[in-house]
Amino acid sequence: MPHEQILNEASAGQGRFVSQITRDTIAFVLAGGRGSRLMQLTDWRSKPAVPFGGKFRILDFTLSNCVNSGIRRIGVATQYKAQSLIRHLQRGWSFLDGRFREAIDLLPAQQQINEDWYLGTANAVFQNMDLMRRNAPKYVIILSGDHIYKMDYGKMLAQHVQRGADMSIACIDVPLKEATGFGVMHVDDHSRVVDFVEKPANPPCIPGQPDRALASMGIYVFNAEFLYEQLIRDADTPGSSHDFGKDIIPHCVKRYQIFAHNFVGSCVACNPGERPYWRDVGTIDAYWEANMELTKVTPELDLYDQDWPIWTYQEQQPPAKFVFDSEGRRGMAIDSLVSGGDIISGATVHRSLLFSNVHVHSYATVEDSVILPKVDIGQGARIRKAVIDKNCKIPAGMIIGYDPAEDGKRFYVSEGGVTLVTPDMLNQHVHRHR
Repeated sequence: MPHEQILNEASAGQGRFVSQITRDTIAFVLAGGRGSRLMQLTDWRSKPAVPFGGKFRILDFTLSNCVNSGIRRIGVATQYKAQSLIRHLQRGWSFLDGRFREAIDLLPAQQQINEDWYLGTANAVFQNMDLMRRNAPKYVIILSGDHIYKMDYGKMLAQHVQRGADMSIACIDVPLKEATGFGVMHVDDHSRVVDFVEKPANPPCIPGQPDRALASMGIYVFNAEFLYEQLIRDADTPGSSHDFGKDIIPHCVKRYQIFAHNFVGSCVACNPGERPYWRDVGTIDAYWEANMELTKVTPELDLYDQDWPIWTYQEQQPPAKFVFDSEGRRGMAIDSLVSGGDIISGATVHRSLLFSNVHVHSYATVEDSVILPKVDIGQGARIRKAVIDKNCKIPAGMIIGYDPAEDGKRFYVSEGGVTLVTPDMLNQHVHRHR
């Protein structure tokens, strides 16, 4: 298909965009980070493995974007406490068929080049260059495995090819006060990146928009041979931190054809005039808020979109069950998401999101909370504005989220007033024996 036709189809914005370009692309997903700002929620799992949205893991959104975009050769680099993530990938993502050049390759740090583990984002890709070369792609898309969004990567790839770019960076405009946590770029009238600063203390604004900055989403498209050259050069550079944002991009911006791709052009189900949905759920407050958004009548993130499904591992569970209908002991959930295997037994759930196999016992109340899988909430317990981690057993009558000072003695309370409860905080050591 000619590149002009490819670009025209990509720009039309009709449905997903699949072409020879996407079939000539390998995706490399960086999924090894802990996500320390999620506090004890990542004590026993990496950030990409954290449950989200009632039945998914955070990583499922990036992988679903790949599959829906027609990119079905995917490498997932893992490092920090990866067992939970690896098990999820083995169970939920084994449907790709190698006979059709489809596969998800698990890439744990293996000291392949020397005795070092992954030393940075660029080094993680460098240590797996042999895998990419064996697959002989024309393009490589580097992705982060810890954001929530729906994006047609095919449109970004088509624009990359049409521009004759060496590298393209997906970007989104963010409030200036939030830009200190991102790579921030300047672009010219043709969207070519002329400057890039990683996590600046005083981020530059978008010209004409003093309260907004143009931030990198951590999504990069490279011509494969160009990527290999830059990774080898960076690996041989003394003092490099081997990071895309700190080392690779600043070096390339002044020397090569580096372009910005506006996420507005490839966001799935983004209505004209609306800011595209993209969430970094990297703090307890952001994680809680993003999950709570899903309980709204019309959430910004559409999980019911049949044209762009989010794939995941599906446990075989019975339907959710609501029992008892007497005054003061009525099993019900209002403005909430309730998953398979849940039993709401004479309890009340308001504006909350419950993952699978949650049991809420009689006279208990749950409000404005995120309840992860296999949680048991005892009779008469009261929970408000909390995140309850997997496998917690909340004792009968326990009160959480009503007294921050008291909660702070036992649990973690965020700046936004969200109480995080894990089994270890309850002296329930499900991960180890003492």
